[in-house]
Amino acid sequence: MLSSNEYGSHSWELLVTVDHQHEEVQKEFLLRVTGDLHIGGVMLKLVEQIKISQDWSDYALWWEQKKCWLLKTHWTLDKCGVQADAKLFFTTQHKMLRLRLPNMKTVRLKVSFSSMVFKAVSDICKILNIRRSEELSLLKQSEDTLKKKKKKDKNSKEPLTEDILNLCNSPVSSGLSGSPGLYSKTMTPIYDPVSGTPASSTITWFSDSPLTEQNCSILAFSHPICSPETLAEMYQPRTLADKAKLNAGWLDSSRSLMEQGILEDDQLLLRFKYYTFFDLNPKYDAVRINQIYEQARWAILLEEIDCTEEEMLIFAALQAQYHVSKLSLSSEAQDFTCESEVDEVEAALSNLEVTLEGGNASNILEDITDIPKLADNLRLVRPRKLSLKAIKPYWFVFKDTSVSYFKNKESAQGEPIEKLNLKGCEVVPDVNVAARKFGIKLLIPVADGMNEVYLRCDNENQYARWMAACVLASKGKTMADSSYHPEVHKILSFLKMKNWTMSPQAVSDPESIDMKPECFVSLRYTKKYKSKQLVARILEAHQNVSQMPLVEAKLRFIQAWQSLPEFGLSYYIVRFKGSKKDDVLGVSYNRLIRIDIATGDPITTWRFSNMKQWNVNWEIRQVAIEFDENVSIAFTCLSADCKIIHEYIGGYIFLSTRSKDQNETLDEDLFHKLTGGQE
Repeated sequence: MLSSNEYGSHSWELLVTVDHQHEEVQKEFLLRVTGDLHIGGVMLKLVEQIKISQDWSDYALWWEQKKCWLLKTHWTLDKCGVQADAKLFFTTQHKMLRLRLPNMKTVRLKVSFSSMVFKAVSDICKILNIRRSEELSLLKQSEDTLKKKKKKDKNSKEPLTEDILNLCNSPVSSGLSGSPGLYSKTMTPIYDPVSGTPASSTITWFSDSPLTEQNCSILAFSHPICSPETLAEMYQPRTLADKAKLNAGWLDSSRSLMEQGILEDDQLLLRFKYYTFFDLNPKYDAVRINQIYEQARWAILLEEIDCTEEEMLIFAALQAQYHVSKLSLSSEAQDFTCESEVDEVEAALSNLEVTLEGGNASNILEDITDIPKLADNLRLVRPRKLSLKAIKPYWFVFKDTSVSYFKNKESAQGEPIEKLNLKGCEVVPDVNVAARKFGIKLLIPVADGMNEVYLRCDNENQYARWMAACVLASKGKTMADSSYHPEVHKILSFLKMKNWTMSPQAVSDPESIDMKPECFVSLRYTKKYKSKQLVARILEAHQNVSQMPLVEAKLRFIQAWQSLPEFGLSYYIVRFKGSKKDDVLGVSYNRLIRIDIATGDPITTWRFSNMKQWNVNWEIRQVAIEFDENVSIAFTCLSADCKIIHEYIGGYIFLSTRSKDQNETLDEDLFHKLTGGQE
C-alpha cells in the first residue's frame, strides 16, 4: 500500500534504463518523482533501487529523445523540462572509442562521451603525448570515402584483422584529469637523434600517460612501407568537389560525442584540423612531429594536395631517407645518443621552427628608419587568351606592399607603367629548378575577379628575395618585418633540395637497394614511369638529403609541404548570395578564397586581418562576413553544415592569439565564444 502523500497530484512515474553488465539484474526501473526533485536526487533514488554494489561515479543521465546529457545535478526535473514521457538512460560517461591516427595506426581508448569534443580531444592528446591539442579534432569519414573500402572488404576472401593499439587502462580515460604540469617547460627529455623517437627515460615526462616505450615508439616512429595495393584502394580525390567531401565530417567542438550520434566503439579519425603548428620542438614533440609528417605524407601520396613532379621527388627522397637509413643502421647505432648530433639538429631546427606566420621565436624590434626596397631587372609575363604569352623585360621596384615596373632603370624616377598592390593577393611559385625556371605567379584581386601576372627571375637568390617580399606583401607586411630574412632562407633551402646532381657511384646499381618506389610517390607517377626509373630518380634526389638526421628529414618534409601553394586549404562547396551557380570556398589559416568549381581558378581572396565580424543566420544556415572598405559576403554551405565553416574561421582566429609568453593552458571559454555560434 502506498501512502496518500506518494500518490499526490504532483508525482509521476519516470522510466529509466540502466546500462550495467549484470545480466541477472533488471535494466528498466520506474521511479516515482516530482517536478521539484533535482537530477542528483533521481540518480540517488535509482542507485538505491538497483541494489548493485559498484562505483557509480562515472554514470550520468542521458535523455534519448532530446539527445542531451543531464549533467547539472542541482537542476530540478522541471527546470530541465523532463516530464513523464521522457526516456532516460543511466550510463557511463567514459566509453571506448577507436581512433585512426594520421599514421594509419588505430588506437582504442576510453574517451568522455559527455564532455565537449574540444575537451575530449585535449584528454586524448594527453594520453597520446601530443602537445597543442587545439590544432587537432575528430573527423567522421563520409560515406563516399568509405564505399571503396567496403567494396574491397566484400571481395576479400580472408577476414581483415586490424592491428589495434589498446590504451584502455589510462588514468585520463578513467575519468581522472591529467596533472597540470603535464607539459612542463623545464623538462629535458633525451631523444634518438636518428629517429627522433623518445629514449626510455622520456616516458616519465608524461606521468599520466599509459604509453609504454613500445607504444610510444609506434606513435613517434614512421613506418613508410605500405603496399602499392593498399595505396590504390584508398580514397583519392580527383576534383575539388571530391576534396570538399574530405572536410564534411568534422565534429562540432562545442557538443559531446553522444550528442552527435557517436556510439561506443565507433571509429573516428584524429587529424590536425588547423594548419598552424605552433612551437614545434623535437625535444617534446616526437609523437606530434611524426603525426604531422604522416598526415602530410598521406595528403601527398593520395593527391589531396597538388605538387609538381620535381616536388614529388623531393617528398619521395625525404621518405626514402627513412628506408635507406634503416638499411644502413643497426639497432645498436639507433639506440646511441650523440650530443654533437643533438646540437646539430637543434641548430638546424632553429631555422625550421614552424609558427603561425613563420615568425621568429622572439619578437625582435629592428631599428629600421627606412623600409627596405628591391629593385631589379625581371621579366613580366602576361597570359593572353588564344595567343602566346607576352614576355618582356622591365625594371621592377618593390616598396612597401607594391610592385611598380618601368621601361628601364633610367626611367625609374618618373611614373611607372603600372603599379601592382599585392595586399590580399595569392602568391604561387612557378619553379622548375632543373630547367632553371624561377617564376612567381601573382593573382591580384580586382573588381571583377583576379588579375593574373607572372614575374620571371634569373636565379635562385633573386627569386628567393622577390618571392619572400611577395609572400609578406600578400599578408600586408613589408620587408622591414622580422620574418623577411627567415622567409628568404626557407625558400633557398627548399630550392637547394630541388637542385640535385646525379652521383654516379651512389646510384650505379639501383637494384641493389630493396625499394618499392610505388610507396613513395602518388599513383600518377607510378603510371608514368617504370619502377626502375623511379628508383633511380628517387635515389638521385636523395643525394641532397642523405646526410640528414631523420628527425630533421621529417621537419624538412613538413616545411616542403607548407611551401606548396595549396597547403592548409580546406574546401567546401558553397552558394554565394546572389549567385546562380555553386562555387568552392577554400578556408586557410589567414584567408578565405572563392574558387571556380569548374576550372579550379581563384576568383577572390578575403583576408582574416581585414575581417570586422562574422555571424550565422541559423534559420537559413547562411554565413555572413563583413570586411573593411564596406565589403560583405554571405553564403550557404552545400557540402557540409555551415557550423563547420563558422568553427573553422573562429578556430583560426583563436589560434592566432597564442603566444610563447603564455603558459600552456588554453582559454577554453574564448575558443567556444569564437567558434560556438548562437544556435
